[in-house]
Amino acid sequence: MFEALSDRLTDIFTGLRSKGTLTERDVDTAMREIRMSLLEADVNFKVVKEFVARVKERSIGAEVLQSLTPGQQVVKIVHEELLRILGEPARLDLQTTPAVILLAGLQGSGKTTTAAKLAHTLRKQGHHPLLVALDVYRPAAVDQIVSLGKQLTIPVYEEGTREKPVKIAANALNHARKNAHSVVIFDTAGRLHIDDAMMHELKEIDHQVHPNELLLVADAMTGQDAVQAAEAFHQAVNLTGLILTKMDGDARGGAALSIRQVTGIPIKYMGLGEKTDALEVFHPDRLAQRILGMGDVLSLIEKAQEQYTDDQAKSLEKKMRTATFDLDDFLSQMQNLRKMGPLTQIVEMIPGMRGALKQAGGMPDLNDKQVKRVEAIIQSMTKAERRNPSIIDGSRRKRIARGSGTTVQEVNQLLNQFRDMQKLMKQLMSGKMRIPKGLMGL
Repeated sequence: MFEALSDRLTDIFTGLRSKGTLTERDVDTAMREIRMSLLEADVNFKVVKEFVARVKERSIGAEVLQSLTPGQQVVKIVHEELLRILGEPARLDLQTTPAVILLAGLQGSGKTTTAAKLAHTLRKQGHHPLLVALDVYRPAAVDQIVSLGKQLTIPVYEEGTREKPVKIAANALNHARKNAHSVVIFDTAGRLHIDDAMMHELKEIDHQVHPNELLLVADAMTGQDAVQAAEAFHQAVNLTGLILTKMDGDARGGAALSIRQVTGIPIKYMGLGEKTDALEVFHPDRLAQRILGMGDVLSLIEKAQEQYTDDQAKSLEKKMRTATFDLDDFLSQMQNLRKMGPLTQIVEMIPGMRGALKQAGGMPDLNDKQVKRVEAIIQSMTKAERRNPSIIDGSRRKRIARGSGTTVQEVNQLLNQFRDMQKLMKQLMSGKMRIPKGLMGL
């Protein structure tokens, strides 16, 4: 989502760092470019104005202009001011039993899917969630949440579409208490626009269930409309937090940078895809790092830990150390990597990698289609060929190409890449491998 903004800011900071000294004129030029970059990213005008003013005021101080690394000091200031805009980390209040989470939002914001994602996330943390279908107006809304519940094996409480949502909510809460559910997530009805009837019903449900958390699910791709919707909901029902969906989309990201500053409501989660595990806790510091091209190593580690057990990690380390890593292992690691999310997102979490790839002309091989092609090639090999690729001669390559629906050239390319990777692993495990200068980050 922040690709264009990140690229613009990286170019601005590269120019600043290239200067041995900075003048107020240099700072003015950089601030003007930053202002334009943020406005083009659809950040709220008032937020941009205040942000630029604060950064400029701090950047023209003597301790910055007269420092040995003035450009780096400006980057540090921008990072700190981004954190101020994004706010402090905010966690869910789950102190009561059952804890009650009420989701609200406009129709089309991804509220029902988010309810399932949140239930899935909380179950992984040891909770026993219950989903409740309160959207009795949208066609097939109840069926959708029931289907998601079955897919995730998470129980769903529903009474169809004839009963009033307030009564369903009360009955669901009693059901949750009797069945020892630790968290109850209510999926309320949305509308195409905010109206009095919608808000009145939401207030009634709020008074009935007394939620620990009243979260607005907002579509980040709607830009400043999401900010306006958050303000309207907050005035009506006193929201406790926000979940921004479609953060993996190609929108400019202005809502994420504006909504906390304008409304004062903390962002608690971000939706990063359609899959039911594509929900991340909102970490302001990590988002700021991504925007500034610094990567996000902590999120990358967390994603990896979800896919690898300690035994798997030790086994992989041993194979790398003893140079017994084969194509079966390569296929397994690639499949685990795909589970972590889109490969472009994963790679960009590595500090400095985005800039390095940009200089190298992008990453044409890091897409799902290419990964599936590699999987097909490896799966077309015999066990002996996977364990010892050196036995794959010309006739074997032709057979593998036919079996995988690829070409001999593509088979050759994969085998060459695998050999190169084995060499890198040997260098890494022997301590001889150096981190390329382009990957050192900021």
